[in-house]
Amino acid sequence: MDARETDWTERYLASLSRERRLSSHTAAAYRADLLGFAAWLATQEVARWADVDSQRVRQYAAECHRSGLAARSIQRRLSAIRGFYRYLEREGAGAGNPAIDIRAPKGPKRLPRTLDVDQMGRLLQAPPPGPARSRHARDDGDALASRDHAALELLYSSGLRLAELIGLDLVDVDLADRTARVLGKGGKTRIVPVGRHAREAILRWLPVRLGIAATGEQALFVGRNGRRLGARALQLRVASWARRQGIGVHVHPHLFRHSFASHLLESSGDLRGVQELLGHANISTTQVYTHLDFQHLARTYDASHPRARRRAK
Repeated sequence: MDARETDWTERYLASLSRERRLSSHTAAAYRADLLGFAAWLATQEVARWADVDSQRVRQYAAECHRSGLAARSIQRRLSAIRGFYRYLEREGAGAGNPAIDIRAPKGPKRLPRTLDVDQMGRLLQAPPPGPARSRHARDDGDALASRDHAALELLYSSGLRLAELIGLDLVDVDLADRTARVLGKGGKTRIVPVGRHAREAILRWLPVRLGIAATGEQALFVGRNGRRLGARALQLRVASWARRQGIGVHVHPHLFRHSFASHLLESSGDLRGVQELLGHANISTTQVYTHLDFQHLARTYDASHPRARRRAK
């Protein structure tokens, strides 16, 4: 494809960033998917986006499947193509969406991994450090430990996404009201509760933060350079805390969100309430946690009910 055709992809990605506030990782995935499709079209001697029909998209999906690509990855590629053609139609550069009725082959449904209540309790038992000893605390391990403890407590307390957590400013957290105002996907704002342990951890972190934060920095969580904490830095710190606490699985920030939803649903059974707290636009997204809850009940049944246990042979 010539430069005029490839320019449409960049304009589309720019519009997504403006309208949907995509993370850099999501934007990079969309770009890779569209450029991969464009490269495949070039092998088929298709020079313009307008020359692509549904048969061509179906052929592309089939070839991805034959190459061993997972169904989930094919679904994501088709979603990127559908979104791109919707954009072309909106801009008057397309007359139809060739990917609208194309579906990827169904793959096995993967349930999100969670920590159980005991594992989460052990992870959050990291002893909260004392306050920073001076305003030159940028390299003070205690300062970073205080920040990490507050971040971990808030992730689990409120079920936040990683981007939502690091995007919090000081003014977004009302410790008197025990709530936080969160900017979620699609630029949607929601109010989430802040639990007692998270509130106490944040109160311990705030005086320490004064010795670290750069002048004028509004972020609630900052790195040792005094600026807003980055996503990768927090991912590494979470994994480090988990190893230190002897958690035998890979722990990442989103695992706190999965565990929050699973534990809350297990205790309350309020699917709609969990949906609101997570900020899911569609309740079907939240329903995956009902499967996790059923698995827990099934294991309890198998272990406890006299008619469920198999007799030893």
